[in-house]
Amino acid sequence: MYKAPVEEILFTLKHVAGLSEDLAAGIFGDLDEDLVDAIVGEAGRFATEEVAPLADIGDRQGSRLVDGKVQIPDGWADLYRNWAAGGWNSLTAPEEFGGQALPHMLHIAAMEFWNAGSMAFALAPMLTMGAVDALEKHGSAALKSTFLAKMISGEWTGTMNLTEPHAGSDLGVLKTRAERRDDNTYRIFGQKIFITWGDHEVTGNIVHLVLARIAGAPEGTRGISLFLVPKFLVNEDGSLGARNDLFCHSLEHKLGIHASPTCTMVYGDGRFGGEKGAVGYLIGEENKGLNCMFTMMNNARLAVGIQGVAMADAATQHALSYARERTQGKAPGWRGTGMSPIIEHPDIARTLLTMKALTQGARAIALTCARAVDRAHVSEGDEARHWQERSSLLTPIAKSFGTDVGVDAASMGIQVHGGMGFIEETGAARYLRDARIAPIYEGTNGIQAIDLVTRKLPLSDGGHVRGFIAELKTVAEEVGSSNLADFGETGSRLDDAIADLEQTTEWLLARLAEGKSAEALSGATAYQRLFGLTLTGVYLAKGGLAEVGDGGRDIRIALCRFAAENLLSETAALKNSIITGAASLASARIALA
Repeated sequence: MYKAPVEEILFTLKHVAGLSEDLAAGIFGDLDEDLVDAIVGEAGRFATEEVAPLADIGDRQGSRLVDGKVQIPDGWADLYRNWAAGGWNSLTAPEEFGGQALPHMLHIAAMEFWNAGSMAFALAPMLTMGAVDALEKHGSAALKSTFLAKMISGEWTGTMNLTEPHAGSDLGVLKTRAERRDDNTYRIFGQKIFITWGDHEVTGNIVHLVLARIAGAPEGTRGISLFLVPKFLVNEDGSLGARNDLFCHSLEHKLGIHASPTCTMVYGDGRFGGEKGAVGYLIGEENKGLNCMFTMMNNARLAVGIQGVAMADAATQHALSYARERTQGKAPGWRGTGMSPIIEHPDIARTLLTMKALTQGARAIALTCARAVDRAHVSEGDEARHWQERSSLLTPIAKSFGTDVGVDAASMGIQVHGGMGFIEETGAARYLRDARIAPIYEGTNGIQAIDLVTRKLPLSDGGHVRGFIAELKTVAEEVGSSNLADFGETGSRLDDAIADLEQTTEWLLARLAEGKSAEALSGATAYQRLFGLTLTGVYLAKGGLAEVGDGGRDIRIALCRFAAENLLSETAALKNSIITGAASLASARIALA
């Protein structure tokens, strides 16, 4: 059974991501460590005791479409209502509409717990929180006053409607259309697919954010607008009115996250009588919808990254528990009676340590990115720009590395179980089935790599990434000068990985400057992994260096050394692939004909 790693997350928040430093400086007002401990602790308790026990029920039953209504698994409606009653949906929302205005770091920490307990459950609040952020930043005063408070309280949920059957990630060719009406509303017509929690009966209303094209709008992404389209219209007094002209046509049959209803949504076919067309309200300006939606998508990408971390941690816990109990053979040096627990075998120990190191590294990346989001929010001028660029740089890495780690760790967890891992009853398979979607949605990890290389590396003419690499070097220098023998070869291995990162960064920036984007993009995915691995080594070292009276310091240094001496050697191979692989990729395309 999953147990939320409260102490580990608190340590990473405070001493790796930098929350303790920010609290000491008073950056977040009267927020202190006691309150942080209480919030994270209670979030962990709820995930452990209330969310996780329903995960297997949700996986087995799944969501069903019965007589036009979406039914979610037994116990899940009460679970959601208890979760919302705890105030978790309002954690980072603006106080003006009932939110608590706490740092995004705490939201991301709590999101790991919800997802590890049940990723299918956590998807509902994840999308709602993203919709809240987009509406708060871009919506009119009237829309905010009508919808925000109930979305923030969790009384209503929210969704994001982008994808269409023919379009996939290419939003520029979407066909959903919007027609203006004289009352400043629009009528929406079209079909959207893969809409997470697109319909259900848990809350009184569902607020859909829908991308559509107004007649006469420019072609491509320049002509897309964003609309708020509620399941039920809202009367002037705030009560629910008529059913809007939209419905769930079908549910997708998925590899994993079975309990999350992934809907095909139809807008404007006249099913509920009256004028055809779902009533929609413009968010932001006409033809500027992507600017608004990216507010939601950027937050969602970081949240998806922490989904990967959550799956990795849950799979690691599951595999560790099994490896301690399962006996087989006699490991080298085993002195006990009978067969030894498989955790004593070197290959099993190596696998489990790899899972643990990658999980903790990906977690640190996500929480450090969240800290940058927070610092950008509370800063001004050049400092705000610095932190905005830092969050922009780290977001694609947090999303891609975290979700890749989630899949890898879940797969390794099955391997630790051996043949029993391939049997559904042991529970190891669910983590892999659930985790596999995360590298795909909210922008595939290949798209994240394109974003990282073509948009994020050139920030401040490459100045920001160079400054960040310089910060990483200082951590490696601290390891070398610590004179702690337990670090082993960590210092030199960090130096090598950071050098690989620096060389490939300069090579990519040069290719972009020369207009050779195809060469740069040939190595983008490898570069993204190289960056994530290097950050894993650095952040594990940062944790090992922290002197906070932590009795587990020796354990942190040991894990850091393992990662440095066993995992970071991959950066050299990745560097070679990035710098020399473009020509072979171009010539090998004939093999795909």
